Amino acid sequence: MSSFREAALELLPKGHSFNACLACGLCSQACPASGLEGMDPRKFVRMAMLGMDEALAHTPWAWMCTLCRRCTHVCPMHIDIPQLVYLSRRDRPEEEKPSGIVRSCKMALTNPGHSAMGARSEDVEEVVEEVLEEVKAEFSAFADMKAPFDRKGAYFYMNQNSREPVHEPEEMAPLWKILHLAGADWTYGSKGWAAENFCIFAGDEKAWRTILEEKVRAVEELGCKVWLNTECGHSFYAVKAGLEKFKIPHSFRLESLVSWYARWIREGRLPVSSAWNTKGLTFTVQDPCQLVRKTLGDPVAEDLRFVVKSVVGEENFVEMRPNRSGNYCCGGGGGFLQASAYTAQRRQYGKRKFDQILATGADYCITPCHNCHSQIHDIAEHYGGRYKTAHLWTLICLALGVLGENERKYL
Repeated sequence: MSSFREAALELLPKGHSFNACLACGLCSQACPASGLEGMDPRKFVRMAMLGMDEALAHTPWAWMCTLCRRCTHVCPMHIDIPQLVYLSRRDRPEEEKPSGIVRSCKMALTNPGHSAMGARSEDVEEVVEEVLEEVKAEFSAFADMKAPFDRKGAYFYMNQNSREPVHEPEEMAPLWKILHLAGADWTYGSKGWAAENFCIFAGDEKAWRTILEEKVRAVEELGCKVWLNTECGHSFYAVKAGLEKFKIPHSFRLESLVSWYARWIREGRLPVSSAWNTKGLTFTVQDPCQLVRKTLGDPVAEDLRFVVKSVVGEENFVEMRPNRSGNYCCGGGGGFLQASAYTAQRRQYGKRKFDQILATGADYCITPCHNCHSQIHDIAEHYGGRYKTAHLWTLICLALGVLGENERKYL
């Protein structure tokens, strides 16, 4: 069992003291999980300093903290409280971890694509071909569009979340159209195509590393210059954090699709227009914790806003408060969605985000992250919200005039 006190002291920035940390309470005010199971970030740190290792090693709150790092973001001393919570997850026996997270991690180890849903690469390739033919039949402009696998020398190695080919195959088409119109040189890989890696949230470092190393090998074997993660935030963080933690050598760059959207629009390669929005529909945007606060920071949040304003009209964009790196976690990340035993707590966590979205009065909440999308859609239904959720790729294709009839599920 880890000594949480020793870990907390090691994580304390030089020249700082825990005395102020235990007094100010900013971390607890910043955390939507405060109060669940009688726990909050400040109490977690206090218990660590008191040597209450046994209690911290078994508290279910470790699965309600989404590791979003907002507590660290507002902390005057930048104490890494989520890292303490991660230790609590990591050190637990498998049978004490939420079965949904463990199952997703284990499933990803059973197939070369590393799909947490167990989707076989050959089946995914077949689904891709079917959707591709449907798009070509509907749009003659995409007659020569390709969605290749294992094309050596492609500039971009593209991930795809398993949810699309397994449950929503039509959601892949808007992404391909964007890549095609932008003239992107890209490929999927039959090895490592699945974007997700829930082993990081299970605290299973061996499995996290195994999956990441095999994905890195797949990218290197194809000779791709950029590993381009889709709109999903947790997959980006799992790769970036893993490359740093395990010191895995690699020659590619890891970049976010959101920033490439912005670049292609600025370069005129995606000639989007907000003229479609004749009814003045309003939009707000969720800043994914994994992509913004935990990895790329406010620059990617600015790219996100540039894209949104370009496709819906600047006058139709409404900010959440707070936003960017200070935005609240929605409660979908960190494995919370997979921890099905804690659905009630997840929705209670999400109430702050629900209220935040409702306060904007927006008709739509754009959610460039799969876990955010699922959670924000769920809390809208649970709490009776009138807003809808949408991916960026849907709205970009709408603004390009190329969105298919069967690609409008979330509109």
